[in-house]
Order: sequence, then structure tokens, then C-alpha cells
Amino acid sequence: MGILTDEEKLWRRINARFLKGSMDYGLLEEGDKVLVGLSGGKDSLALLELLGRRSRVFHPRFSVVAAHVRMTNIAYESDLGYLREMAAAWDVPLVTYDTSFDASTDSRKSPCFLCSWNRRKALFTVAQEQGCNKIALGHHMDDILQTLLMNMTFQGSFSTMPPKLVMKKFDMTLIRPLCLVAEKDLEELARIRGYRKQVKNCPYETDSHRSAMKEVFGQLEAMNPEARYSLWNCMANVQEDLLPVLQKAPDNNLKTDKER
Repeated sequence: MGILTDEEKLWRRINARFLKGSMDYGLLEEGDKVLVGLSGGKDSLALLELLGRRSRVFHPRFSVVAAHVRMTNIAYESDLGYLREMAAAWDVPLVTYDTSFDASTDSRKSPCFLCSWNRRKALFTVAQEQGCNKIALGHHMDDILQTLLMNMTFQGSFSTMPPKLVMKKFDMTLIRPLCLVAEKDLEELARIRGYRKQVKNCPYETDSHRSAMKEVFGQLEAMNPEARYSLWNCMANVQEDLLPVLQKAPDNNLKTDKER
């Protein structure tokens, strides 16, 4: 057996984490028809290839469809020719869907939330039209852990984006097959493979706390190189007997300075 190239080593590592996440959380099952949300970013392009390759394996047998949602009120130039080429390489049909949102309709929600919500709504529509039972999203391990930190910091809840979420109301399941893949590996894959970036000029990007939390996450890893694994494992290692237990009604929770 010859010596593996850096690209082959990288791909093996990414694929191994993809397979482990899929098996550990039961993401792919016999007879599934999976819709991939193909934004054109590095994460969705890698996910397209991972699912495309895996769908050619005998067990479990499943099929893949890709969907590219265009938000018409945001300056976003989709290179549809490139996306079709990438999807065709794995015999995956590509569906496009145009939608939009009005940020002034709900001042309680951030434009980023409204945009994300409408994109997700569009994916549900396409999935139902295509007869899919699952929607695969390109959130990686860093996304999930940063969301955990954001929810703890801003929402006061110990929650995040789960690898698998059954949406009973819509008869659909959301899966995140990149849940155990590190963003740095996807960035390196994009560099080696020469993924083309989609042109995006979003006027709302500065409104998000995610970039700031990404820096906090980086600081945690600087303190402890194993921080990501500690954070991930803590979600399955909740020691309730070592946490505060309310003895009074919930409305007596600790109040913030603003509430006083």
C-alpha cells in the first residue's frame, strides 16, 4: 500500500467522523430519501460529496436530492452552473427555490433569524415536493458547540442544534451528518479541492453574535486543546445532583440587572 497524500489523510479523517456521527446518532437508514441543503459554502459542498459517496454503498440504501435556496432580497449571486456540476458528479439532482423575507415584519426577531427561518421553511417545502423524509444540514461540530455556548450565554438554556431532530408536526427529520467534523478540516478540504465561493453581500451579518462566540470558542481551545471534546461530552454527562435545585416556584428564578 502506497503512502497516503495529505489530501487522502484529510478525507479519511473527515469521512471517519462523518460515518461515526451517522452511526452514533442513527442519521441514515434504509430507504431514506435525503434532501441536502446546498448553499454552496464549504460545509454543504463537503456534505454533498459525503452523502453522494455513501449513497453508493449497499447498506443502508438511500437516495439524495440537493436544494439551493436563493433569498431574493439579499445580494447573493449563485453560481448555479458550478453547483449543478458538483451535484452531477455524484448523480444528485439539484432543485432551486427562490424566496424572500421582510425584516420589518417582526422587530422581535433578528434579520439573521428571519432569513434562517425562511430558508428552513423553503427546504421543508422542497423536501415535501420531492418526497424526502430527511433534510441534511451542513452544521459541523464547531457550529453545534458555539450554539451551545450562545444558548447558555444569551438564552439561559443548556441546549444546541442536535445531530438528529424529529419534526413530528411536519413529518420530517433534520439531520446534521457533519456533527463530529471539525471546521478546520472542512476549511482545509475546501482549500485543497478549490471550492468556489458563492458571492454574498449580506447587510445583516454584523448583527450576529456568532462571530464573537467563535472567538470565545477559540480562546477555550487555546486554554485546553481538548475543550471541544469536553464540551461535547458534557452534553451526555449532566450530573443533576450537582446542579442547583429550585425549592420555590419557577417565577422566583434569579433576575437579571435589567429586570430588577
